Amino acid sequence: MSIEIRNVSKRFGDFHALRDVSLDIESGELIALLGPSGCGKTTLLRIIAGLETADAGSILFSGEDTTDVHVRERQVGFVFQHYALFRHMTVFENVAFGLRVKPRSQRPSEAQIKKKVHDLLSLVQLDWLADRFPSQLSGGQRQRIALARALAVEPKVLLLDEPFGALDAKVRKELRRWLRRLHDELHVTSIFVTHDQEEALEVADRVVLMNAGNIEQIGSPQEVWDHPASPFVYGFLGDVNLFHGRAHEGEVHLEGMQIVSPEHAGAQNAKASAYVRPHDLDVQRYTPGQDVDEAGRQRGIVVQLSRAIVVGPIARLELIPVGDNQPAGGNDDSIIEAQIPAQQFSEMGLREGETLVVTPRRARVFVEGAA
Repeated sequence: MSIEIRNVSKRFGDFHALRDVSLDIESGELIALLGPSGCGKTTLLRIIAGLETADAGSILFSGEDTTDVHVRERQVGFVFQHYALFRHMTVFENVAFGLRVKPRSQRPSEAQIKKKVHDLLSLVQLDWLADRFPSQLSGGQRQRIALARALAVEPKVLLLDEPFGALDAKVRKELRRWLRRLHDELHVTSIFVTHDQEEALEVADRVVLMNAGNIEQIGSPQEVWDHPASPFVYGFLGDVNLFHGRAHEGEVHLEGMQIVSPEHAGAQNAKASAYVRPHDLDVQRYTPGQDVDEAGRQRGIVVQLSRAIVVGPIARLELIPVGDNQPAGGNDDSIIEAQIPAQQFSEMGLREGETLVVTPRRARVFVEGAA
């Protein structure tokens, strides 16, 4: 089932939860609504489900306006963060619940219910737990049972609100892979809400980044990672170093360095921000003059190695600009993060307190007022 969201707005008192949001979701697609707390993603999910009413706009399922259709009639399955299983019912009865409460004319026979529940428990790989109670299950098992219960009524749309948010990191990772495999098998149109960028990028066909009630960007995980549409998206997706400065006729003068930015050739002394991923910083020992290129431009920042954290194949370096490169602000504002292979760190024999020079291999520049 395809979903069309048309110009949806929602306020709670003075708070604008959604501002004229429009989005098209294709049938069988798995979409992630990603953003910080309070950005409107859960409100949008609840409006799609019919649990919340929009102040303006409409929701269409396969071309039919469902704005005034009751939640019971929308054929939507909902999975919450905290499972919402019935504690006094066994796993089997929890999954069977939606089938048993159907109107008599639509209710399957007892034999059909039994087969359906066992098929679903096999699908979520927990058929051996049918007689257990929720209190006897792990968090990951409870969430899979909650998903089986949502699927029992054969929803046209599956909505998941932070489905793995209450679980520890290892279980979350396992369930992410499992949800993706399950979706590829069932092809039910699915929308899940998360504030975890890794979760969204790993699981979804497309990611919808939301901020302050607006959609900032829509695209495949690779598109939004490689080509962030705004400073917010760049800053939200993964670790990033932010440098402030000014852009003038294709050159950007930042804190302690200059970089060439031909796409901003028309800028005239405009405020600029440059975003650099930690793995896009080249790290070398400092020798005088090494931070200046042939044209006399300052191309690197002289820093001191404050701390090195080596975990597995990656060395994370916390660097503090020295001398004139020191930006205004607190200590946390001034730290630059770089990532290099652990092997390179070992071969260079770097020690905390050493003076280094870092040079961006790649930077994304945003100029204030530029399109």
